[in-house]
Order: sequence, then C-alpha cells, then structure tokens
Amino acid sequence: MIHKDEVENYQGSMEELAEEVGNLKYDALANFLALLSEKIEKDGAKDASRGRIQLAGNLQVCAEKLKEAQSSIDKAWIISEPYMK
Repeated sequence: MIHKDEVENYQGSMEELAEEVGNLKYDALANFLALLSEKIEKDGAKDASRGRIQLAGNLQVCAEKLKEAQSSIDKAWIISEPYMK
C-alpha cells in the first residue's frame, strides 16, 4: 500500500475535509470513526506481521483512541438525536 498526501477524488484542503467530516450528523460521524479505527487496526496488524513492532503498537493505540472517540460521539448522538429534525 502506498500512503498518499491527499484524499483521492477530493479536491478540497485537509482543513476543508476536517470541516466536512466534523459537520456530519453524530451517528454518521461515529460510523466513520469506527471504519477508520478498523482500517488503522488492520494496518497495524500488517505491520506487526512484518516485524514493525513499534509502528504496529502506535497504530493499535491510535485505533483504540478512535474507538474511544466513536464512543463519545455515540453518546453525543443519543443526547442530540431527540432535537434533530
């Protein structure tokens, strides 16, 4: 896998992308964070299998933090959902 500097098929800046993702409804944002966590976790597993233990460990920590963020956003969704139209 080749890691890129930009998101393919997205013409905006990283700042604009952060705004777009941040503007998602909280349930959609939680889903995105779950998917991103899974992706990072898979990358970490691949690096671990290649003996890149330090890299794999840091990716695992990142995946765990993303899961924590997902949990917090899930809670925010439960609070805000009754007020959504």
